[in-house]
Amino acid sequence: MADQQISTDFVPAGKRFTGWHMLGVVFLFFGVIIGVNIFMAYKAISTWTGLEVENSYVASQEFNTKLAASRAQHALNWHVDLHYADGHLNFALADADGNALHPQNVTVALTRPVGVHQDRTLNLAEDGDFYRAEDEVPEGVWNALITADIEGYPPFEYRARLFVTH
Repeated sequence: MADQQISTDFVPAGKRFTGWHMLGVVFLFFGVIIGVNIFMAYKAISTWTGLEVENSYVASQEFNTKLAASRAQHALNWHVDLHYADGHLNFALADADGNALHPQNVTVALTRPVGVHQDRTLNLAEDGDFYRAEDEVPEGVWNALITADIEGYPPFEYRARLFVTH
């Protein structure tokens, strides 16, 4: 029984799976995993700045003040109309009774939810009861931060999501 040999005649010459083949499979397997990880890390770093505020300590110190101002503004029940049409960004502000308010220094900061490559700040000019800015805003989703000065009130600040379609 000890003299029996295993025949390898069933494997054609040159078609054997050797250690070099296994090494190639291992390198290919881990090469794909590492390549995908490098690609995803590059895309994550290159598409988001990661910056929310310049100084997080200062922002944390101002949080309660900003929260109180936001609650006071919300309690006024002002109505905000913000929309984009025909190359114009339109904004209107009315009090709780529907009377138009006429703020000064109205600006709208438009930012993308992800990335900073198309961000812009627009100064709006008064046009009757509306405030308008002419700008070709690219299609898509935008975060809008409206700031204005209204006599007798703290600085006005309003955040909205703006959907632009052409």
